[in-house]
Amino acid sequence: MNTIDSTSDQRTANNAVRHTYRTLTDAEKAQMQEVKDMGAAFIGKLHEIGGTDPSGDRLASRDLALAQTHAEDAVMRAVRHITA
Repeated sequence: MNTIDSTSDQRTANNAVRHTYRTLTDAEKAQMQEVKDMGAAFIGKLHEIGGTDPSGDRLASRDLALAQTHAEDAVMRAVRHITA
């Protein structure tokens, strides 16, 4: 499977929903990467709190799983704002 970095201007190549994109500024690309890094760090902390394997997809409790879901949603919405 080919992958495209989320900050690449080629990120639209395999997207079936949004058909037009604007080119992001370097500052917007940096913001998007920072938000995603913050989300990944938070999810890593959830695994640490629960004592679960960060490379796995299971968390120790429903509450931690919900926290991860909300973190993913927060990251998605922030990125959507940046890229709108």
